[in-house]
Amino acid sequence: MLLLTSILSAAVVGAIGYQSGRTSLRASVFDRLTEIRQSQSRQLQVGIADLKNSLVVYSHGSTATQAIEGFTAGFDQLGDASIDAAEQNALVDYYTKRFAVDEKAQTGADVDVGALLPTSPAARYLQAHYTAPFGNYGKPEADWAAAIAFDDAHDGSLWSATNARFNDFFREIVTRFSFEDALLIDTRGNVVYSAYRGVDLGTNVVTGPYRGSDLGGAYQKALDSNDVDYVGLTDFGDYQPADEPTAWFVAPVGPQDHVEGVLALQFPISKINALMTMNGRWEEFGMGRTGETYLVGPDDLMRSNSRLFTEDPKAYVRDAVAAGTPPDVAQDAIRQHGTTLVQPVANDATKRAEQGQRGTLIANDYLGHETLQAYAPAELPGLRWGIVAKIDTSEAFAPVSAFTRRLVLSTVGIIFVVCIAAMLLARLFVRPIRRLESGAQQISSGDYGTTIPVTSRDEFGDLTVAFNDMSRNLAIKEDLLNEQRRENDRIMLSLMPEQVVARYRDGEENIAQDHQDVTVIFADVVGLDELSRNLTSDESLAIVNKLVRQFDSAAESLGIERVRTLHNGYLASCGLNVPRIDNVRRTVDFALEMHRIVDRFNGEGEHSLRLRAGIDTGRVSSGLVGKASLVYDMWGGAVDLAYQVQSGSPQPGVYVTADVYDAMHDTRQFTAAGEVIVDGEAKTVWRLVERQS
Repeated sequence: MLLLTSILSAAVVGAIGYQSGRTSLRASVFDRLTEIRQSQSRQLQVGIADLKNSLVVYSHGSTATQAIEGFTAGFDQLGDASIDAAEQNALVDYYTKRFAVDEKAQTGADVDVGALLPTSPAARYLQAHYTAPFGNYGKPEADWAAAIAFDDAHDGSLWSATNARFNDFFREIVTRFSFEDALLIDTRGNVVYSAYRGVDLGTNVVTGPYRGSDLGGAYQKALDSNDVDYVGLTDFGDYQPADEPTAWFVAPVGPQDHVEGVLALQFPISKINALMTMNGRWEEFGMGRTGETYLVGPDDLMRSNSRLFTEDPKAYVRDAVAAGTPPDVAQDAIRQHGTTLVQPVANDATKRAEQGQRGTLIANDYLGHETLQAYAPAELPGLRWGIVAKIDTSEAFAPVSAFTRRLVLSTVGIIFVVCIAAMLLARLFVRPIRRLESGAQQISSGDYGTTIPVTSRDEFGDLTVAFNDMSRNLAIKEDLLNEQRRENDRIMLSLMPEQVVARYRDGEENIAQDHQDVTVIFADVVGLDELSRNLTSDESLAIVNKLVRQFDSAAESLGIERVRTLHNGYLASCGLNVPRIDNVRRTVDFALEMHRIVDRFNGEGEHSLRLRAGIDTGRVSSGLVGKASLVYDMWGGAVDLAYQVQSGSPQPGVYVTADVYDAMHDTRQFTAAGEVIVDGEAKTVWRLVERQS
């Protein structure tokens, strides 16, 4: 009953928690995506508003008014200007080798150069002097920078004089706000000035070769507005002289009483992309691995770049085509280096945003991925754009999945614990076990003669008989155990210090201690391996034991604490468990004594063993290492350095570090023996020579 009740309770609580937590997590994901969409929309609105306000300031100023008056007069003065054959050829070459080539690379279509060449004398003259000279085919960025910096062709014309006077003003506007170009258009539609001196310089936006662009309509609206504070903004569209989709900011120029012309600023799609793609820092702005925001126009085409296109164009083509985008459209995006005015996005989110609605939904996106989408109108005056923020559901709901897993595991764990508890509690109802429990308590108190009467012939009876036999044997075994404990204590004291043995008996598992001022010696007997090859194992062990016993005897007399021994190695310390003020001196004396022991051994048996030892002093740690097989060991910087000093010295002898040398060079004679590298730092090693007189 307890088990069934507990399982039912855990299941009900888990179901309630799952439903509540899942709903909260999903709501937080939707809220986060909506917040990002609103933030992007606000930034877009503020950015456009700031640019409009700036344009009003510039178009109202006397500088812009004087400039358009001067450029218009200069343009009219060139109404009967002519250019020579060389200039005409250079102009044709610019259109043929530069403009036509760039246009075909962008659109894939051939350009009718004859239909685009300037026909009016003023346009031909201006483009021959200010456009064609900047056509180092293949270096457009350098040409554009040179073109906008070119102030005067020194041809003596009024237009060049006006350009020399006002070009810096418009160049500052273009470069500071990252506009693609700035045009001044007179009241007849003539482009009398262009900051970058492109192929539209001198053309007519109403009757010229580029009259089909949005610029012509925006220009006419600016003239007809009769409002000097008017600022028009067009949607992005194709403008043949530009190398990417272009929008226009247009404003009338002139004093308060009449309009002298129009200032048109060419707004590139790259500025929109920088905002909508967060300069590529999607994850930093909370969009994760798959999230993005994008704009959609009333024609259901993107007004910003796809994130997947920006990160991996090949993956974009693959996913977009698989989702239903025509292959030629996807290839157009590759050719035009962006998805603006190329990628169609006609789904429920964009349609609702175009209708002025805002909200969230889950649906497949233009790449065929199931996504969570937050949509709303962009609310930009004059533009019917929608803004969509989306993220793949697999990523967006990953916390929900993780929460579900944790909740399921927690519920299973609770049920498991309840099952164990039920089984333990059930045993309380078994009375024979209580009698055995009482007997066990008496035995645990030391009464090993306890017996329990056998009252049944079932399994509990058999258990009682076995219990009585156990109680009789425990007394005998207790004596054996006591003897074994005494033997274990003796062995443990031979392997580790007494204080470590005491802590180990108290049940400590991790026994370690730091020591601040300890001198460490790491020594080995060079040649012992070669000697052992010609001996039996018993003979070899006898030699090792003989040397180690003498080393131990010398260590005991000098206050040195042996840590461990190997076949031909000896690790010891001074000041580890018993503090020694002169631990450095004692350790050096011990090294010399070890050297004498090896020399005496060589003299007794005509052997050629040599001692090689490394000594360092400093901070070490000691403690028990291992579990199944305990070893008392010492480690730390001083141990490592002593080992490196010893192992890094090819010749036998006693080698010390700089710290030991500083402490002993007044009483011992040393000689430099090279360096060892510790943590990238070279440390000097000294070799003990002899005692000074």
